[in-house]
Amino acid sequence: MIKRVFADYPLVIIALLLSAYGIAVVYSAGQTDVPVAAVVGAYKRQLAWFALALAGAWAISRASVRLLEWASWPAYLLGIALLAVTLVFGSGAGTAASMKGWLTIGGVRLGQPAELAKVTVVLMLAKVLSGRRAAPKSLLELWKPALVVLVPWVLVMAQPDLGTGMVFVGIFFAMLFWAGVSGPLLLLAASPAISLILAFNTGLWGAWFLILIAVVLWYKPFVVEGVALIVANVAMGVLAPIVWEKLAPHQRARLLVFLDPSEDPKASGYHVIQSQIAIGSGGWVGKGFTLGTQKRGSFLPAQHTDFIFAVVGEELGFLGVSIALALFLLLFLRVIRVASRANDSFSSLVAFGLLGSWFVHVIENVGMTLNLMPITGIPLPFFSYGGSFMLACWLAIGILVRISSEGRGEADALPIGLRR
Repeated sequence: MIKRVFADYPLVIIALLLSAYGIAVVYSAGQTDVPVAAVVGAYKRQLAWFALALAGAWAISRASVRLLEWASWPAYLLGIALLAVTLVFGSGAGTAASMKGWLTIGGVRLGQPAELAKVTVVLMLAKVLSGRRAAPKSLLELWKPALVVLVPWVLVMAQPDLGTGMVFVGIFFAMLFWAGVSGPLLLLAASPAISLILAFNTGLWGAWFLILIAVVLWYKPFVVEGVALIVANVAMGVLAPIVWEKLAPHQRARLLVFLDPSEDPKASGYHVIQSQIAIGSGGWVGKGFTLGTQKRGSFLPAQHTDFIFAVVGEELGFLGVSIALALFLLLFLRVIRVASRANDSFSSLVAFGLLGSWFVHVIENVGMTLNLMPITGIPLPFFSYGGSFMLACWLAIGILVRISSEGRGEADALPIGLRR
């Protein structure tokens, strides 16, 4: 007998509002004076995917949390297999024509396995972390959760897809935090990546290295761990120039225009300059729905996908942007409530992991349209056109509805952190 599911109506309503808002903006993105084949009629395809996504969300909400936990391994392995197949049969699309992100068979793009892999990684990581009696307290104890994320991360970066790679990293650290891993240990785990980034400036890297030494001495990890950590950070500093030389010309250009878009205004800097012009011209209430001049003239690149937030800013202004961000904030707060009310650590970690994924998407997508973050081609949840991403977002909603249903009325059952 199937247990009745008590829908989390506030969560579902927020997700529906975000999706409706997004589909409306996708429709507006297609209203141009200069026809763009990929954008014309995109809202109709998005509506079809939305209907399929709702069906998928309903279906997965019928599965118990225990069934989801049991299915974590098969789902994770399937996700890994699809990512591996994509490297062979994959293709690019739109502004990401040079990457292999879409699974393509017989010339037909079936979708982006990386979007569904985000959900499967959350499930698998939750299973690994919830299987522990206590939160990891040393770097050595992080090897299992790190391996769970490392395998799909390597496959995604081989496409190459930096944006999705960032999401996997965000999921990893968000779930470690919710599992109860201490702040200093999280900082030590992230330190090699921080060193790689800061090594492009000798002064910043030197200051960071001194801070790292202080943290190591204060946290007092095992001697082997401490030495390995220092060596890893020094190695990142040495490797930084080599990594820079290995980057493709367009990847280096994107990083340079992040620091100064005027460096290459007609090529690599074009996207962010047009995005800033569009958002800045919107003012308080915007130019009106479907009336954005940057959008109508097709000056704004990827206006229905990566830069859809710029369409919101241009046509609906500060008011429209505020409403969109307020809906995302309400979504995040509701998911935190679901995670806090969950009956067990697996459910709680899954909920917070899904939140971590969406949070990285929103911060990076909105940030890159304002040149506060490098351009990585990462979509905006529920807004950006894309069937695989819409499906993945609503599958996550279905999982959250189930977790909320099983944890209903148990607000104090699970304190924040890892517990059985």
